[in-house]
Amino acid sequence: MRIITGTAKGLNLKTPKGFETRPTGDRVKESLFSILNGLVDFSEVDAVLDIFAGTGALGLESVSRGAKFATFIDFSTANLISENIQRAKFQNCKVLHGDFSKMLKKISSQNLQFDLIFSDPPYKKNLAVASINLVAEFNLLTENGLMIVEYGADEILETDSLNCIRKINYGSTTNINIYKKKEGEL
Repeated sequence: MRIITGTAKGLNLKTPKGFETRPTGDRVKESLFSILNGLVDFSEVDAVLDIFAGTGALGLESVSRGAKFATFIDFSTANLISENIQRAKFQNCKVLHGDFSKMLKKISSQNLQFDLIFSDPPYKKNLAVASINLVAEFNLLTENGLMIVEYGADEILETDSLNCIRKINYGSTTNINIYKKKEGEL
């Protein structure tokens, strides 16, 4: 698990022991960021939110590529994320430790919005749909923001809270959907 490119290129990230988290693999991450490079200019990304952040790899990759600030949410790996932020020598990051729904509500009370939101929850717990619905309900995406959701290839992800603009299948284990706000929503 490493940062692919940018200011922290090649940095190996610390990962948790055991199977409590399932980090996004380097190949999937490389493919995803290749797709995002066609959709996003990272130097114009003001704020990134990484929900179920695990190691913080997706948010840290975004900052390494030029995003100005990243917020990470995780219930069990907040200290590990903080350590990876320090190892990358990033000052422009914040880690929130706690239940994702409570943290999203807290963020919404501060009227914050994000240009990129990553959600990589544990598979088969309906947390992907819950995270999409809460992001929409709390209006956490900027007008042109994107939400990237990773979920199990054998899961069905049905929600009409946001508009799915792209679906990507990574073999028999992983799918990624990219969402935007629905037309007319502010």
